[in-house]
Amino acid sequence: MGSDINIPNFKIKSIEAIKLIPKEERIKAIERAGLNIFLLKSDEIFIDLLTDSGTNAMSQEQWAAIMRADEGYAGARSFDNFKNAITEVTGFPCVLPVHQGRAAENVLDHVLIKEGNVVPGNIHFDTTEAHIEHRKAIPVNCVIEEAYDSAAELPFKGNMDLKKLEKTLEENKGNIAYVLHTITCNSGGGQPVSMQNIKEVSELCKKYKVLFFFDAARFAENAFFIKQREKGYENKSIQDIVHEMFSYSDGCTMSAKKDALVNIGGFIGFRRKELYEKCVPFGILFEGFPTYGGLSGRDLEAIAVGINEGIQEEYLRYRVKQVEYLGKELEKAGIPVMKPIGGHAVFVDGKKFLPHIPQEQFPSHTLTAELYAESGIRAVEIGTLLAGRDPKTEKNKMPKLDLMRLTIPRRVYLREHMDYVVESMKKIKERKGSIKGLKFSFESPILRHFQSRFERVE
Repeated sequence: MGSDINIPNFKIKSIEAIKLIPKEERIKAIERAGLNIFLLKSDEIFIDLLTDSGTNAMSQEQWAAIMRADEGYAGARSFDNFKNAITEVTGFPCVLPVHQGRAAENVLDHVLIKEGNVVPGNIHFDTTEAHIEHRKAIPVNCVIEEAYDSAAELPFKGNMDLKKLEKTLEENKGNIAYVLHTITCNSGGGQPVSMQNIKEVSELCKKYKVLFFFDAARFAENAFFIKQREKGYENKSIQDIVHEMFSYSDGCTMSAKKDALVNIGGFIGFRRKELYEKCVPFGILFEGFPTYGGLSGRDLEAIAVGINEGIQEEYLRYRVKQVEYLGKELEKAGIPVMKPIGGHAVFVDGKKFLPHIPQEQFPSHTLTAELYAESGIRAVEIGTLLAGRDPKTEKNKMPKLDLMRLTIPRRVYLREHMDYVVESMKKIKERKGSIKGLKFSFESPILRHFQSRFERVE
């Protein structure tokens, strides 16, 4: 079998019908939603590429585990299965369940962040940044400069710039809450982080005596890229790479809705019991008893199985190759995309695709509305709208990258679906000069991209 043939290591056992509603209905729907794809109804979507979070197809083993779940409020065996599976995969001896990734951030930040603290990272995602700012602290992005060039072909564009990081640590001695490495770096186009960079960041954190955490939502995809791209790891197993990655950190927050292949759930992993014990009271306050953390026993069991399925190399190869296929086909069509292609999504460079639309008129979000009206496909903006406003000046933040993310749910869509995405983008390209930018008709005050409404700029 040729190496260019990408065959999934699963077969389909159950399906869900989807329907492409007529274009006139799609136009009415997006207008009714205030030109915000978050406010569309799921039944109005043909192919949903909004997110890979909680949109995965679960396996028969996960469904079977759900049936065996223990729903005991405290001390359930389902928690033991959950905790043991996570410890086996990550190496973290202490695990606190939560209902999703931002809940993990909320609990951890209540313990570690004080007003005025600084939290360096590669590029903080929107909810991460919002939680930091909610605690009246300062998120600082320390990613390498090449990350902001969507056309640059570097294997690890999610890496932290060590000089930037050390400068931040030096200038804020005694005021660093923790350092956060997001793997893979979502706001940077789904770009991975190298093992060498992880090691070097860990060494700097030890030098300055600060905690080092991962946002590990896509840790398995990051490990796969290390195996594919970093010298010395080509013959190592994904599990071995994962163990080494996590060995350099003090813990992680994780949305299990990504690489653990489930629809809800998350956790915080801890290297040291002392920090775990400090977080437990806030876990109880915000999420529930420490052996369920806002989840049912069924959810815990699904994660216990899914986190092991998520590190299967055959699955990861198919997963990454499917995303790569979409990206390369868009490139062939002359659509500017973030390179190299990431692990969970293809990111279209909205500023390059719609250069006539000023950044303050949200070119990438504009493109999401156009793509839905054209095809029934829902994508999402990772750019100026998502970045929000500077809490000090109240002016729009202007990120260097303004992207539309075509996010591929795990084990859900086929190559034919990807081909339809490409053909739809080609149609938009033919008329892109006539597309008008957007302005707010209502701006939501917190995480504004979820609830704001828009109108076209005349």
